[in-house]
Amino acid sequence: LSGDLQETYSLCEWILIILMHVVVFLTFPITIWMCIEVMIDPWNPSSHPFPSLFSSFPCLRRWGGIYFILPFLDHAVRVDMRTISFDIAPQEILTKDSVTIMVDGVVYYRVWNAILSVSNVLYVDPATRLLAQTTLRNVLGTKDLAQILSDREEIAQSMQITLDKATDDWGIKVELVEIKDVKLPQELHRAMAAEAEASRDARAKVIAAEGEMNASKALQKAAAIICESPAALQLRYLQTLTTIATEKNSTIIFPVPLDILHGLIYPKQELR
Repeated sequence: LSGDLQETYSLCEWILIILMHVVVFLTFPITIWMCIEVMIDPWNPSSHPFPSLFSSFPCLRRWGGIYFILPFLDHAVRVDMRTISFDIAPQEILTKDSVTIMVDGVVYYRVWNAILSVSNVLYVDPATRLLAQTTLRNVLGTKDLAQILSDREEIAQSMQITLDKATDDWGIKVELVEIKDVKLPQELHRAMAAEAEASRDARAKVIAAEGEMNASKALQKAAAIICESPAALQLRYLQTLTTIATEKNSTIIFPVPLDILHGLIYPKQELR
């Protein structure tokens, strides 16, 4: 059956249909009560909270109203046209980089063609659930752990497209797929925590080393400037004395000029 539900019957089917019409006519009005079905409009769910009524035969279409069905030939089934959601059971998945994880999710879908959902698949809801589980395993099995943790939206969209294409012949429209939780083994949790801590320590050491290097460059430039000016050296000397007197006020400092120290250390050179 296609979406337009082309009415093609074999010769035997036409004979049965004609015979059933004759039986209904001969047993009227007793069988008339078996030939009436009332269907609420499925495209207006707000007017009625219950599922819609369809038939696996062409006598009942997608529009609401009162319909005539043939007893023992036509079979009316109820198909819920509203959006349905279900949880994907946690799946144990081996990623591309050989890491075992547990992943679950949720799927939202609806029936857009009730006749296809009845005629092309038996028990459409369980079939959709099983297909969602296998699709989750197949898609995540081609991804690395880092991709699964960082690209959840892209993976969910890929699953939605795959599921929607696979269930199109069933009259199913997959509206949304979400990955709920990714559970890692405890050993992997500890390894990732240790790796993160080591990475933070390494960054801290690099920052400290860069700071010391910049400070040494600044001190080198300052020393070069002070050496070029004797007055700047004396000012720095006095500033150091002031700092020592402020912080170490119990320490006695005897400032001695450098020329006197030079004469005491090298007396022979001064005599020459």
